[in-house]
Amino acid sequence: MSALNEWDSFYVIVGSAAGALIGLQFVVMTLIAERPQPGLSEAGRAFATPTVVHFGACLLLSALVRVPWPAAVHAAWAAGATGVCGLLYMAVPVARMRRQRVYQMDLEDRVFHVLLPFAAYGLLTLSGLLAQWHLEPALFGIGAAALILLFVGIHNAWDAVAYQVYVLRNKPTQEP
Repeated sequence: MSALNEWDSFYVIVGSAAGALIGLQFVVMTLIAERPQPGLSEAGRAFATPTVVHFGACLLLSALVRVPWPAAVHAAWAAGATGVCGLLYMAVPVARMRRQRVYQMDLEDRVFHVLLPFAAYGLLTLSGLLAQWHLEPALFGIGAAALILLFVGIHNAWDAVAYQVYVLRNKPTQEP
């Protein structure tokens, strides 16, 4: 288990940040709920819900690494299982992103909402698979994936707030 001891403060920082940012995402959703737009709930399920899932994955990884496993490789396998679940989950928001008609995605959105999350969950899966033979690089892969998910979540939460404030709030309200 000594291989994981050196990662302790890293996961305390990542896990704490993810937990706090989950709370802030609720504030974002409250802002959005103040001024509902037609079809906005559909876009919220496509773009906001995955952000909370990514933060939750960071929090889960931080907890899994601190479990007193019999061997560090078990933590890597648990992280790999998280990666598999993340890859399977990502099919849902990608389908929702394609169906929603409220927001037109640009290249930046495709990178932060699709490409980077797939890469992070793929890295987790790969790290879990390789941990049996290459534990130290696998632990770095898990750490990198956790950081990617954290920064993707930060970007996407900020993007949601900026869109709400600079785009939707400036649209005139339609009187009934």
